[in-house]
Amino acid sequence: MKFKTIFEPFKIKSVEPITMSTESERLEYLEQADYNPFRLNSKDVLIDFLTDSGTSAMSSKQWASLMDGDEAYAGSKSWIKMEKEIKDLTGFEHILPTHQGRAGERILYGYLGGKGKIFISNTHFDTTRANIEYSGAEAIDIPIPESAEPMLSHPFKGNMDTDKLKELLKNHSSEEIGGVILTVTNNSGGGQPVSMKNAIEVSNLCKKFNVKFFLDCCRIAENSYFIKTREPGYRRMSYRNIAREMFSLADGCVMSAKKDGLVNMGGFLALKDKDLSDACTNLLIITEGFVTYGGLSGRDMEAISLGLREVFDEDYLKYRIRSTEYLGEMLYRMGIPLIWPIGGHAVYIDAKSFYQHIPVDQYPGQALVCELYIKGGIRSVEIGSVMFGKYDEDGDLIPAPNELVRLAIPRRVYTQSHIEYVIEVFKLLLEERDSVKGFEITEESEFLRHFTAKFRRVS
Repeated sequence: MKFKTIFEPFKIKSVEPITMSTESERLEYLEQADYNPFRLNSKDVLIDFLTDSGTSAMSSKQWASLMDGDEAYAGSKSWIKMEKEIKDLTGFEHILPTHQGRAGERILYGYLGGKGKIFISNTHFDTTRANIEYSGAEAIDIPIPESAEPMLSHPFKGNMDTDKLKELLKNHSSEEIGGVILTVTNNSGGGQPVSMKNAIEVSNLCKKFNVKFFLDCCRIAENSYFIKTREPGYRRMSYRNIAREMFSLADGCVMSAKKDGLVNMGGFLALKDKDLSDACTNLLIITEGFVTYGGLSGRDMEAISLGLREVFDEDYLKYRIRSTEYLGEMLYRMGIPLIWPIGGHAVYIDAKSFYQHIPVDQYPGQALVCELYIKGGIRSVEIGSVMFGKYDEDGDLIPAPNELVRLAIPRRVYTQSHIEYVIEVFKLLLEERDSVKGFEITEESEFLRHFTAKFRRVS
């Protein structure tokens, strides 16, 4: 008999208490945080969907491995184990450890970037874009047209538009292009997967025009799940081998191991080319640490080595994707507008459609993240014009393509009852949505403003 219920493929050995709070208390906390959930204290949050990065629960084997951590400055046994595991997975010869993914981005794209350079992606995420733009280069997004329609069903909505890629490669010399980056899964595009067919097409175009091709692979296992279940020809292949095939198409990758590495800190940069690796190694030593630890402790590297294995477990991936889908499907049935189909690591709410009375320059996504916290103690993140909006010469907002709110689900952390509670909170928000007002920004930084910006309600 095939059962409909898929339960968590693990048992709980240790628990962390959640401190309950009232709506009036949460309103006070949010006012003190200038209406920015990033500025809240975690003790004041009931359900934390701010990010799936570094928030995973590690396994008993990972915790046990911490005692084996070799904290030697150079040539650590833990580094040798981690390097071997990454080489086996990616097939790349040159591995550079970093304390997290954005450090690898800063090193690689900072070296390849600079004024006059462009980087092309299906969609750059916030730190990737910031590191590229900080170098003086330009970050260009070319997702497929289907990605612009939230409720349109497409099996690989995270794909890159290869027709636009071909035009860009034709119109720029190889010296002008810092690199082509395929983000799998496409985080800013709704956590949507990328097909192997699309990755092959991107790889072939990059080879034809002599341009470097990189993977942002922090959710490579989740992307492999979608390829196996949705793309013809991969049903009998293991998730790990699907990932290996995708790595074989690229010149290198950057990974935040805080996602599909199932750890709380760590990342790496893996490259095919020795000359590029040597240049990046110099920057690594200057900014991160020696080449055999790169800002990581030995115990971190032990946990990463195991996490990169555990994440490809068939039972885990089935549970991970299905539990995320469940939340999205239940919200969809209630009439909550969202990105469809549901992605791997998060549910993305279409805040512009949810709050149709709030104009984009009053940030409907920020209004929704605040209401989620006030009414239910749920912390989430805006992925819209707060995160990606720009200003024109007159200071008017150039809005982001979508006004989304991401409910990023930490791995192996929350149970079914937590998810049911989130669904109840959305029922309440539906009843009261017409009375919600938007926000204006009162203070912001030049880069990554969403992390530290301050807001006030529009009167």
